Amino acid sequence: MAGKRRKDSWGFPNWGGYEKSQDAVTQKECDRHGCEEAGLCPAPKTPNSPERWYFCQKHAAEYNRGWDYFEGLDKEEAAERQRTEQRDANAYTEASHYGWAGSGDGTRSGDELLALEILELETDADFAAIKKSFRIKAKSVHPDVKPGDEEAAKEFQKIQVAYEVLKQAEERRQWMGANS
Repeated sequence: MAGKRRKDSWGFPNWGGYEKSQDAVTQKECDRHGCEEAGLCPAPKTPNSPERWYFCQKHAAEYNRGWDYFEGLDKEEAAERQRTEQRDANAYTEASHYGWAGSGDGTRSGDELLALEILELETDADFAAIKKSFRIKAKSVHPDVKPGDEEAAKEFQKIQVAYEVLKQAEERRQWMGANS
């Protein structure tokens, strides 16, 4: 046993001790001339190229604002690429609308579609139609109109929750539209 020596590092995973590598890790600087911030945001040098610039967050935002996907292409190549991209995007949109994605045009969530179903409305109903349907249905099963009816109370709660889901979604859409 004199020839066998116990390993200094043991356990799983088989790491070495902390003292083995104390060198500083080099960090890439921002590729923007004169900037000394850390270059943590990779950006392509040209379309479809594996080469990357590395920018700080501020300069990455500046780079993205001025990014032109069709830069370096002549007019015919740019038009062909745009047609190809649009064709692929249209095919996806069509597939998501008619296929496995479910009903609707993609602007409403699953909860909203369920709420519209409860209010017996089409998927493209506007908020005025939603409000009108809610009022009509709520009046017919309201606990004041049908006191002591448990089924009517449950239906009223279901209609109320559906309306709240759609109301919050409409408020979100208005807020997003105002802040865009």
